[in-house]
Amino acid sequence: MNQSQIVPLWCENIAVFDTETTGIDVTTSRIVTATIAVLDAQGTVTERHDWFLNPGVEIPEQASAVHGVTTEQAAAGGMDAATGVMQILDRAHDVLSRGLPLVVYNAPYDLGIMRHEALRYGLSPLDNPTPILDPLVIDKAVDRYRKGKRTLEATTSEYGVTLGAAHDAGEDAIAAGRVMQRLAARHSTKLPDDLEALHAMQARWAQEQAANFQEYMRRVRDPDFVANGSWPEHG
Repeated sequence: MNQSQIVPLWCENIAVFDTETTGIDVTTSRIVTATIAVLDAQGTVTERHDWFLNPGVEIPEQASAVHGVTTEQAAAGGMDAATGVMQILDRAHDVLSRGLPLVVYNAPYDLGIMRHEALRYGLSPLDNPTPILDPLVIDKAVDRYRKGKRTLEATTSEYGVTLGAAHDAGEDAIAAGRVMQRLAARHSTKLPDDLEALHAMQARWAQEQAANFQEYMRRVRDPDFVANGSWPEHG
């Protein structure tokens, strides 16, 4: 990272998290792969933990087409899902207890998945995890009128971050962390120095963004459309 992109102190050391799953519904989908890693101020990975789980259910072809893992592969090589979910929760607790912000791109999805997976196996879910950094929400707030998509692929391109194999939990998590660092450097004057304040701001921004999207959808497509603005988890 060059001198014109010095990372703010609050974003120098970050943890990152991503999952690949069996579907899009946070209440029913199961984790197939997950990664939690730690990045330093240069975006270098200093710690990394990966999981490959057997979700215990069929992985739909649509999901396999995205992340490349089939039901047969997960059954043959994946670890017990309950054990894996417990380990992911433990690692998430560990990085947050060390004061590291946890970067999760589109946090309500992955953290919602984690909550329901924990409850499914009789485990204690993350209790109001904080501080969470969600580059999707923050980017929309600080660069609201930029045209184009806000997918991870599009956002990595915008911030000059290399994305390896898209829809690989490890590649996506690490790329999201580097996007967060570039975003924080570019828009440092628009963001508070205090992580708890930024966490609270993201919750407000997510509600505003959902309300705007709902208004747009009701106006142009579906008068009954409802957008969920809960953040950082979808319940």
